[in-house]
Amino acid sequence: MKKLFVTLGLILGTALWIFSADMQTAGNLYREGKFAAALGEYEQLLSSYPNNPHLYYNIGNCYFKMGSTGLAVANYYRAFRLAPRDGDIRHNLTLALQNAGERLVPAGMPEVLHKFFFGLRTDELKGLLFLALWVFCSLASLWLIKHRLGRTAISALAIVVLLAAWYGWRSKIEKVQLAVVAAPVAELRSGPGSNFPASASIAQGHLLTIQDSKDDWYDVVVKSEGLQGWIQAQSLEKI
Repeated sequence: MKKLFVTLGLILGTALWIFSADMQTAGNLYREGKFAAALGEYEQLLSSYPNNPHLYYNIGNCYFKMGSTGLAVANYYRAFRLAPRDGDIRHNLTLALQNAGERLVPAGMPEVLHKFFFGLRTDELKGLLFLALWVFCSLASLWLIKHRLGRTAISALAIVVLLAAWYGWRSKIEKVQLAVVAAPVAELRSGPGSNFPASASIAQGHLLTIQDSKDDWYDVVVKSEGLQGWIQAQSLEKI
């Protein structure tokens, strides 16, 4: 067993060393202003570490420096979902959205409330909910068997209900398919085809909600503009 732990430790240590070395190589390219080369290094790393928020963050930085605001927003948003408490990720996502005429915090919502609501990932919320439920069941058992801690059990139940509502709301939000305009400009049309008249031009970096799809077109809602229509898939980047 000891040899197994030593072997696993060596494998993990080697993997971390390789990852750190590759990150340093990409970082050096970025600092030298070789953003396209750095992007290639980060994207290669992403294929091996697909859920690393710092890779998405650095990819977003490369795209932002290269003038691709839409792809920067998409990657910052992916990083934000994986590490919502990271201040640098939140700051750069906010900056990129502002550059595109969008905003992270909805109008009228205090920023502190937004930070609290998105302060935990959905899997963290789910784990906290199950923990609270286990505590409630334990307290409820004591209440029923020994007639003790009744008020504490009721308080625990209230926490379970609040966490369940929070988790449900967050899950509903994250099930919505978001996309961002990646092309310099995307034409919003009245139907799924270039033969339909264009009703508006949506600039790069705008966030969209995908409602439906047909062929290579998406039916989208542009909340910030109060518009709905069809945009060709190649103009968008799904988040």
